[in-house]
Amino acid sequence: MRNWKIGLAAAAVIVVVVVGVVIYRSTGAGATGGPAGGPGMMAMPVPVVKIVKKTIPIYLEYAARTESIRNIALQAKVSGYIQKQHVADGADVKKGDLIYTIDPRDFQAALDQVKAQLQRDTAALEYAKANLDRGSSLAKSGYLAQDTFDQRTSALRQAEAAIAMDEATVRTAEINLSYTEIRAPFDGRLGRNQAPIGTLVSVGGTPLNTLVQLSPIYVSFNPSETDLTEIQTARAAGNIVADIFLHGEKDSHHKGVLTFLDNAVDRATGTIVARATIENADLSLLPGQFVRIRLAVREQPNALLVPQTALGSNQLGKYVYVVGEGNKADLRLVSLGPTEGNLVTILKGVSEGDQVINGNLQKIGPGAPVHPLP
Repeated sequence: MRNWKIGLAAAAVIVVVVVGVVIYRSTGAGATGGPAGGPGMMAMPVPVVKIVKKTIPIYLEYAARTESIRNIALQAKVSGYIQKQHVADGADVKKGDLIYTIDPRDFQAALDQVKAQLQRDTAALEYAKANLDRGSSLAKSGYLAQDTFDQRTSALRQAEAAIAMDEATVRTAEINLSYTEIRAPFDGRLGRNQAPIGTLVSVGGTPLNTLVQLSPIYVSFNPSETDLTEIQTARAAGNIVADIFLHGEKDSHHKGVLTFLDNAVDRATGTIVARATIENADLSLLPGQFVRIRLAVREQPNALLVPQTALGSNQLGKYVYVVGEGNKADLRLVSLGPTEGNLVTILKGVSEGDQVINGNLQKIGPGAPVHPLP
């Protein structure tokens, strides 16, 4: 019985020793030389980036809409039938291009008639001049009465007046004849034809078509009155460059200059009407399109920038992790400024020499050991 008790006690001692060894090894104290019972945490490899310091442009961005500088209705200035449409609907035309022809025969006949009248009166004028020249010599010699001489002088003056009237009538007839050709008053793009061949058009009647100028083109927008001071200050220093972005575009393909600020702020909305002029050389912008406009109003020197992918967010706001003392993650709450491509400006929370963690943000927390990777 006594031997059985001694064996049981020895077995209990062995179990205690084994458990102690297992606990000792699990804590890593035997391997690291650290204090027994301390937590064993591996350093998380994390990519880090240096803070970029440079001068960046400051932009103001707004929703905007394109507008044509000139948009006119092509109308007839004389009555007649449409004889020909020389340019297809929707075509781009240059200033002076022939677009429509109204039947010119009536107007050509009227011009021929007044030219004939001019020729007749010109012959009468030549006779009156010759008659007056002959009368002058006869009047001096006393063979022609003064009254007769005065009649010849009056006839010459009337012939000269008739010539002047005929010349004015000829110019009027030429103008009316020119109105039978409807030409483009400026470079632009035609709309849909509203007067097919054979249509009888009249002065002030239905428009034949519309012509819209596409280059240059306006982009109108409404900055708030809080931005007005900054825009005016930038405009006083020189031209404000405007970048235009179509829907879905990340890079601007159209540039222009701010050319107009209205003279009053809208009381109801607290905004002001502004307008930029865009060259639109490729004619890709059309009036009425919704676009975004970005104004370069100033530059910010010594801006501190980090990748936007390095930002995190919690209930307190935006933050970044930097490599702190002892290679531990240090959470910094930051204030953000304008963006520059894939970078964002940090106004407060970091300094130029900090190493910002740019990956594995979900796997680390404040104070976590990290292993910076280049």
